[in-house]
Amino acid sequence: MSESWQHEPTRRRGSLLDVAVVGGGMVGAAAALALARAGFSVALIDAREPAAWAAADEVDLRVVGLAPSSVSLLDQLGVWSRIREARASGYERMHVWDAENGAAIHFDAADEGRDVLGYIVENNLVQATLWHALDDAGVRRIVPAEVIAYTMREDRAQLDLADGQVVSARLVVAADGAESPLRAMVGIGTQGRDYAQRAVVAHVETTEPHQRTAWQRFLPSGPLALLPLADGRSSIVWSLPEAEAQCVLALDDDAFRDALGIASDFRLGPVRAVSRRAAFPLRLKLAERYEVGRLVLLGDAAHAVHPLAGQGVNLGLRDVVELRATLVDAREAGRDFAATHVLRRYARRRRSADGLDAWSFDALARIYAWQASPLVTARGIGVRLLDRIGPLKSRLARHAAGL
Repeated sequence: MSESWQHEPTRRRGSLLDVAVVGGGMVGAAAALALARAGFSVALIDAREPAAWAAADEVDLRVVGLAPSSVSLLDQLGVWSRIREARASGYERMHVWDAENGAAIHFDAADEGRDVLGYIVENNLVQATLWHALDDAGVRRIVPAEVIAYTMREDRAQLDLADGQVVSARLVVAADGAESPLRAMVGIGTQGRDYAQRAVVAHVETTEPHQRTAWQRFLPSGPLALLPLADGRSSIVWSLPEAEAQCVLALDDDAFRDALGIASDFRLGPVRAVSRRAAFPLRLKLAERYEVGRLVLLGDAAHAVHPLAGQGVNLGLRDVVELRATLVDAREAGRDFAATHVLRRYARRRRSADGLDAWSFDALARIYAWQASPLVTARGIGVRLLDRIGPLKSRLARHAAGL
């Protein structure tokens, strides 16, 4: 008898669930809501509920660029209109340029027959809105909670929680972040690398308007993105080596405004005002597999990528779409939706797509780190050609949109 079953009489048991989702961030909450809307019985387990969002609050420092595929999912889940009306900024154009050679590529929604390329939205607005919808969808929220053990049974998986509860489900979804304790618990390793960089984030007011455009400049030290916010300011994501990031965080506001203006080539004019600043480490992590037993990974637990392409959350929400479709198809065919062959279908499709994107972003980061003059010149020629080849550029834009 395993140790985790030695004290069964003292544990509190619930009924067998279809799905237990561990991790209530944007992707985990979306997965719980999507599966509940699809008719599965679902529990969402997390250490804490997200902070309530209010329009009077300062804009969250962490923002996400939602691609059309992500907007479509959120609309299907009945939450997009609330997010859009609360505080979302549609951007119509994206302009990317190289500080070393001046080569640039420009994307315009009009060229793709769309109104916008995507939306810049605060992380906590998306998360709080998803959580608000969980009760109506019948999702059981188990909060606060910590998973301390995972046990695989023939027809179910068992999660032991720190407070003595036992949660049993036919399927466990690990959406508990890039450092996923559950992934480690079941012995799934990762591939990747530490970029030895931090992304410095803040909101800034600039002299010139952002023009509903996402701007990104590739500097020798790393990319700097200026993303349009609904209140007219821009959110910055400035990737820097660890030491430089610490120096930038330590600058007073005047010095920071000057440094940011220079780094952005004053594309939006001098920086007038800045918010508080924060930073987070940049790493590439790709899980070696996405399933084991009756457990699957999705979101950052499966893949953490460089933010230069702004696709991390979008990849996670595409995981949600694929998982929902895979489970629904199996159920409608009368099969065990958590059977190994079913979960492997999801894992094979998403790991292939996520891996291609993750390593592509990594290759892009490496290419823009080139400093040798011939390589910088070659990089510029490649970018200029890409900007002029309409069908190829359109294909790239559609891939980023998830279309």
